[in-house]
Amino acid sequence: MTDGDIEIRVNGELRRAKAGHTVADLLRELAIRPDRVAVEVNLEIVDRQEFGHRGLQHGDRVEIISFIGGG
Repeated sequence: MTDGDIEIRVNGELRRAKAGHTVADLLRELAIRPDRVAVEVNLEIVDRQEFGHRGLQHGDRVEIISFIGGG
């Protein structure tokens, strides 16, 4: 881990992120459209309007759930 990096778990997998990254930054990095997912950080659902403000901390557990349309 380099200086300024943190470790988080995303859907159970260990991942490095930059200190100060937000949920929105993580979704951009993963090429995930924010309007198509629900995000939970440490068992707490993050309101979509807070994605750009909700900072990630070392040790956070992030779950990203995709919505799949059908019919």
